[in-house]
Amino acid sequence: MQPYYTHRPRHDMPSKTRTAGPRTPARLSPDITEIIPRLYMSDLSCAENSALLAALGITHVLSAMRGAVAVPPSVQQKQIPLEDHPFAELAAHLPGATSFVRDALRDGDARVLVHCAQGVSRSASVVSAFLIAQYGWTPQQAVQYVKEKRAAAEPNFGFVAQLQEYADSIKAAGS
Repeated sequence: MQPYYTHRPRHDMPSKTRTAGPRTPARLSPDITEIIPRLYMSDLSCAENSALLAALGITHVLSAMRGAVAVPPSVQQKQIPLEDHPFAELAAHLPGATSFVRDALRDGDARVLVHCAQGVSRSASVVSAFLIAQYGWTPQQAVQYVKEKRAAAEPNFGFVAQLQEYADSIKAAGS
């Protein structure tokens, strides 16, 4: 019996989705997205790819995950020890994370990479928090913008709720 599709998948094209299973050539393609100028989001494999970091001129890496991350010594790194589940405490880390990104981007030559293991939930939440703090966006605006730039981005529901708390705290501090 022949399969219902008429063509074979092209493994030489970059993959937009991450699936379980053996690494194929498509999955070896860099999975990195520029969200705003000089602010990138990716998975762990890109964060540990020193050739890719050098090619993009990445000067700062914010790791939103537990465990060791091997970045070159020339790159400044901040790590948020964060699990990817809805009840993980994200909000406590957001002021420091957004300050790290903001301070780095003040240098016109700096480029920042925010990553987590898959480049889906934790990193999307941290980048969204930066957009909320920097531009005064609502959490919905920030998350939608990140999703438009990076289709795989999908903050979990607990992180979205904590983004709202963060936005409320910024608004209260500005009153």
